Amino acid sequence: MSARGRRMVFAGLVASLAISVLGATSVQAGTGGVGAVSEGPSAGASSDPGLAFSPMRSAGATWYGPGLYGNHTACGEVLRQATIGVAHRTLPCGTTVKLLYHGHSLVTTVIDRGPYTRGNSFDLTDGARQALHFSGADRLRYAVAVQYARR
Repeated sequence: MSARGRRMVFAGLVASLAISVLGATSVQAGTGGVGAVSEGPSAGASSDPGLAFSPMRSAGATWYGPGLYGNHTACGEVLRQATIGVAHRTLPCGTTVKLLYHGHSLVTTVIDRGPYTRGNSFDLTDGARQALHFSGADRLRYAVAVQYARR
């Protein structure tokens, strides 16, 4: 199988996983589509213009970090105050997600497991929290990278 064929198979598997994860979580249901969200300053931009995302959804989020700096995340990265990433219970390590919060956007990856508080789907690192100007515990909009668009 060619490299392109393997990429297409991988993209299909990731898309299937994302759809099953997104469809099975009741906290994340009901707000598909981009709606009227204005994308303001982008703290992190996708380096790959071919990256495609699922429809936007809404989810509860918190942030974490103090007291955990210097420890390894579930995905093997050392957590530092400046680390930018998110924790999610079921999305695979390395999954790219786009987060929107009050006009600020961030494209980052899943680097840890969590959150372990009821009603929340994401834990932001302190670096991600600062990039989004995230206040503490709130709802944000997100999309999961599901495939590579044709070039």
